[in-house]
Amino acid sequence: MKSGTLTRRFAILLFIALCAAAPLRAAFAGGPFGIDHRIAYDDSGIWARSDQKALMYGTIVTVVGGSLALGDQDKLGDTFWRSLDSLAVSSVIAQGAKWTFQRERPSQTSDPNQWFQGTRYQSFPSGEVTAIAGAVTPFVVAYGHDHPAVYALELLPLYDAIARVKTRGHWQSDVLVGWALGTGVGIWAAHRDSPLILGWLPGGFQVGFIHRF
Repeated sequence: MKSGTLTRRFAILLFIALCAAAPLRAAFAGGPFGIDHRIAYDDSGIWARSDQKALMYGTIVTVVGGSLALGDQDKLGDTFWRSLDSLAVSSVIAQGAKWTFQRERPSQTSDPNQWFQGTRYQSFPSGEVTAIAGAVTPFVVAYGHDHPAVYALELLPLYDAIARVKTRGHWQSDVLVGWALGTGVGIWAAHRDSPLILGWLPGGFQVGFIHRF
């Protein structure tokens, strides 16, 4: 897939996420883009924190399990390893940013402009949205052009972005930047000559458990 096409699709999804999260109330908005504000707290139904955690843990298990099971013997296995690269690298970058910017969460303050408050404050960017976006992007890059249904994977970071804002875990800019970060790292991982983490492991991991047994 051409990077320009992916970028345009991603920009559209970001716009949808921003609009869906809540109507913008300019008088109370702030943050780096002037869009951050608290919305009505909602931890019910599909927005429940337990469902968000299930998605995050399920993403990790699926990516790690798929990588180990398939190895690097075919396109699907190679994409799983690139997804693992993206998930890991984007998560490390996001955590570094959290420690650097030290932003208070909406659950901790009603003011979206509280930055550099100490390392216990880690709102910016959203680590979960970053990781999920990082995990799905290599699949979108590898298969989206020939199988447009794969774009439905982008609904996962979209859901998590909205849910994190609804449960006051993050501000709007936290999830948008996290989504952009994960997508950017995912594109980088998808276009590497070979998977990064796989190159650090013994050669046996390239075979995968399915092909081995």
